[in-house]
Amino acid sequence: MSTELILHHYPASPFAEKIRLVLGFKQFAWKSVLIPAVMPKPDVVALTGGYRRTPVLQIGADIYCDTALICDVLEHRSAEPALYPPHLKGVSRIFAQWADSTLFWTAMAWSMQPKGVADLFGGLSPEAANAFLEDRKAMSVNMTRRRVEDAAPAYRSYLRRIAHMVEEHDYLFGAEPCIADAAAYHPLWFTRVCTPSVASVFDHVPAVLEWMDRIARLGHGRMEKFTAQDAITVAANAEPLPLVGEVFQDEHGIPLGSAVQITPESFGQEATSGTLLAATRTHYTLRRTDPRAGTVHVHFPRIGYVLKASP
Repeated sequence: MSTELILHHYPASPFAEKIRLVLGFKQFAWKSVLIPAVMPKPDVVALTGGYRRTPVLQIGADIYCDTALICDVLEHRSAEPALYPPHLKGVSRIFAQWADSTLFWTAMAWSMQPKGVADLFGGLSPEAANAFLEDRKAMSVNMTRRRVEDAAPAYRSYLRRIAHMVEEHDYLFGAEPCIADAAAYHPLWFTRVCTPSVASVFDHVPAVLEWMDRIARLGHGRMEKFTAQDAITVAANAEPLPLVGEVFQDEHGIPLGSAVQITPESFGQEATSGTLLAATRTHYTLRRTDPRAGTVHVHFPRIGYVLKASP
């Protein structure tokens, strides 16, 4: 049974940076599969069945979608050092959810102003840059995106609040990092590293830059390059892990064994279809079969996802 951690990601993905940092925090060994930043993503979809957001974590024939769930999986693999310290379990998760949503989209609106876009696509052809922008436009078709004029004061306010936290401690909630640090870091990392022409937003919060440097020193763990085809072969040769002790929590009137679709609530609303195997307090599991990857279990968190019976 394959237990290797395989991360499907691309270098400039902020959410992938979140997971790369968690892998470094845990000092895990992992295999790196670089994927396209835009559709089509045939190798990713062979594993997920439709979900196309980045990153995706693969362990054998089990596919984990969304960084909130991926972090839970990595925490269960090794409880120390703790992403969710017992005295911070509630507040760190709530803070991380805010950082992954409100802070993230505010940072993106600021970073993707013209100077930032020029940084991000400086080495690409106009066609490639346009393909990326059109892809993200399609992914956010049902979202209200902030204008930079509206994002600017909010971003500065959020940075000041983060500065107040890290002026008191080395990390957001104390002497050690936790999930809150990884979640708050990655949108700021995108501004600072991927769009440096607009990184002047940090000029008045030196404590934030010092905190970011401490986070960056966690590293990315022990990474080994891996190909997409090798990852698909791993899935095809593996059996999904048995679902033991999964308590069914029915909120939809859809029994286990039903054909269903799971879709993100926003941004990247491609549906994944399969057979519903689990609907617990915190997550869903679908079984699906792909001609290349074989039978896989695809896992999603409940929060942020919509479950419907297949038409």
